[in-house]
Amino acid sequence: MKILVDIVHPADVLFFLNPIRRWQQGGHWVSVVSRRKDVTEQLLEAFAVEHRTISNAGTGLFSLGVELLRRDIALLGFARQFRPDVMVGFGGVAISHVGKLMGVPSVSFYDTERAPLQHRLTLPLISHLHVPASYDGPIARNRTSRFPGTKDFSYLHPDNFAPVRSIAEAAGLATGCPNYFIRLVGWQANHDIGYAGWSEATLVRFVDHLGARGRVHISSELPLTAALDQYRYRGRVEHVHHLLAYCAAYIGESATMAGEAALLGVPPVYAADDRRCYTDELAAQGLLWKVPRVEYPALCDAVHAAEALDEALWSRRLSAYMAGKINLADYVVQAVLGQVRPHTGTGMR
Repeated sequence: MKILVDIVHPADVLFFLNPIRRWQQGGHWVSVVSRRKDVTEQLLEAFAVEHRTISNAGTGLFSLGVELLRRDIALLGFARQFRPDVMVGFGGVAISHVGKLMGVPSVSFYDTERAPLQHRLTLPLISHLHVPASYDGPIARNRTSRFPGTKDFSYLHPDNFAPVRSIAEAAGLATGCPNYFIRLVGWQANHDIGYAGWSEATLVRFVDHLGARGRVHISSELPLTAALDQYRYRGRVEHVHHLLAYCAAYIGESATMAGEAALLGVPPVYAADDRRCYTDELAAQGLLWKVPRVEYPALCDAVHAAEALDEALWSRRLSAYMAGKINLADYVVQAVLGQVRPHTGTGMR
């Protein structure tokens, strides 16, 4: 069977890494198309995943529209050569368009409720959509399935990942003091339109506060100023979760990394005026602290509250959260294989 995987974000690399390996081990032919965004290509290369980059990430609504048109055209050309039996992606905009044109099933996994443009472009055309059980956003009517857990369970499930301290130390983990991980995003995705990041003054003041307590590591989609560059994460891109797992707290604008931190046992502070189904679920279970109005006092209070939480209580909450969750990589493998249907001879194949 031929499977085409569309990867447009660094988190997609991690989400599909284990399924790709399992499909290949099962004798299936997997081809990956990628996007030049943040560390997406570097991650693919670090994990030895062959891929072809077919677009550069746009910045702003008009640029994203131009990129989508170019990506659709490039993906159509690639798919007509590869002739996949099924196409899969996270979000799935381009594969929904090309799949419909070619008569090829398209499978999307997604977890962001507040993405109106994405939903309008994808849901009418996608063959099947898979979302977390807690997801409360738009769906593909009569073509949506729900899974127990979140996307993080595809790559950070205990069966798939175990942090290694020596790798964390090689990635910059300081010994003898708390480590703090900050993630800043570029706010350039289609679901980021209308949102902005922290102010520079707040960020500098907060980093100074954490720096007086321990070691600060910053991962940012945008270049850091000279005053903050000393804190930039300098480890290998594929080792960031080893470092994160040994940190005292995660603080950042990335909902994805907040969920990852919680699964790794690290208290996350989600500092953004936004929400996801999984951040709501984690917060409701006392496993995540929200700071929707990002100001210095609120950030400090949230970090102090996270650090003050009793470890035994945290462990009980995390165990309760993980109960009933699945190794999502297994689910992804079967969900995609199960979507393949006999060719009908329709479409542009």
